[in-house]
Amino acid sequence: MNFTKKLFYDDAYIQTFTTNISQVGKDTEGSYVVLEETAFYPSGGGQPADKGWLNGVEVINVEEKEGEIRHYLAQLLDKGEKVDGEINWHRRFDHMQQHAGQHILSAAFAETFQFQTISFHLGKEIVSIDLDIEDVTDEELERVENVANQIILENRAIETVWVEKEDLYKYPLRKETSVSQHIRLVIIPSFDYNGCGGTHPSSTGEVSAIKILGTERHKKKTRIYFVCGGRVLQQLHEKNNVLKEATKLLSAPEEDVAQTIKKLLLDMKSLQKQLEGNREQLLQFEAHQLMTTAKAIDDRLVVGKVFVDRSISELQWMAKWMTAEKDNSLIVFINETETKLQCICASGTQVDFSMKEICSKLLQEIKGKGGGNQTFAQGGGERSIEGKVLLDKALSYVI
Repeated sequence: MNFTKKLFYDDAYIQTFTTNISQVGKDTEGSYVVLEETAFYPSGGGQPADKGWLNGVEVINVEEKEGEIRHYLAQLLDKGEKVDGEINWHRRFDHMQQHAGQHILSAAFAETFQFQTISFHLGKEIVSIDLDIEDVTDEELERVENVANQIILENRAIETVWVEKEDLYKYPLRKETSVSQHIRLVIIPSFDYNGCGGTHPSSTGEVSAIKILGTERHKKKTRIYFVCGGRVLQQLHEKNNVLKEATKLLSAPEEDVAQTIKKLLLDMKSLQKQLEGNREQLLQFEAHQLMTTAKAIDDRLVVGKVFVDRSISELQWMAKWMTAEKDNSLIVFINETETKLQCICASGTQVDFSMKEICSKLLQEIKGKGGGNQTFAQGGGERSIEGKVLLDKALSYVI
C-alpha cells in the first residue's frame, strides 16, 4: 500500500505541483496511478473529486480506496515517472466556495432555529442540505439567509486544526464527528466548529454570497437547495435572461410580468372551458349521427364502428352518451393505431348482455388486456388483425 501526502491539507490553494508516480494499477473503475504526494482532492464528505491533468493527461476522477489516493486517467502513465500536476482551479475553487457556504448555512440554521443538517450534496449546478425537520417557513429561510450572508460580509477567518478525540471537549462542535482519531476540524471562530475533511477558502468573504433557491419535503425532512459564490451570479444571469425573454414575449415591463402571466392564465382557463364545451357539442353531434346508423337486433339498437387514431377519452364519452340516450343501445367501437387495436363495448340499462364478456373475447383475439363491468368494458392489444375483422367478430357475438 502506498500512502500519499495530501498537499490539499497543507494548502488548499495549491494549483500545480511536481511529484513521482509510486504505483500504477487497474480496478473496476479503470486505470489509475498513485502519487508520492498530491494536490488532487478525492471525492468524499459530500464534495466531488478534483479534476485536472498529470503531464497533460486528463485526470477524470480521484478516489481514496484501501488507503490509497487513486488518480484515474484517460491514458495511463508509467510507474516511477516524474509528473507535473495541475488542478482544474475553476472547479476546485467553486467546490471550496460551495462547501464553506454549506458550513455557514448549516451553522446559521442551527444557531438561529436549532435546525440540524443531516446530509449534504454538492451537485454540478446546485447544492443541497437536508434538515432534520419536516417544514421550514419562508420567513425562517429569509432570516437564516440573512444571518449567513452577514457572516460572509464580516469576512471571518476559516481555520483548520487537527485534534485527537480526547481534545474534542475544547470545541463546541455543531455535531459529532464520524472519525475517532486524527480529527480535522474546520472552524469559523465564535460561529461554527465542525469536523470536515473537505477543502475550504481561508475566509468567509471568499464565499462571496449565499442564495437559497427553494425547498422540498424529502422523507419527512426538508431539503434546502442553494448556491454560493460564482454560482449565485450564474443563477442571476440565467434568471435575468429568462425575465428579459418573458418581457419581450409578453410586451410588458419587468415589474408587470407576474400580473400579465396571471391574466393570461385566467384567459387560458376561460378558453379551455369554452373549447371543452365546443368539443362536447361536436362529439354529441357525431354520436347522434352514429345513432342513425343503429341496427335493430331483437330488442337492441346495435352501433359498431372502426376509428383510426382517435382519442380513447372521446370514444368513451360518445359511447356513454349514446347508451344514456337510448337505454336499449349496444355500442362497439374499435380504434386502430399504428401499433395496436383498442376496443370499447358499452350498453344501456335495458340490454341484458355482458359487455365485459364481449370485450374479453375480443381481447383474446389480439392478445390484449382490459377490464370493465356488465355495461361498460374496454381494453387494447396487438394489431394482429384489421379493425374491421375485430368489429365483425364483436357483432357476431352480439347476434
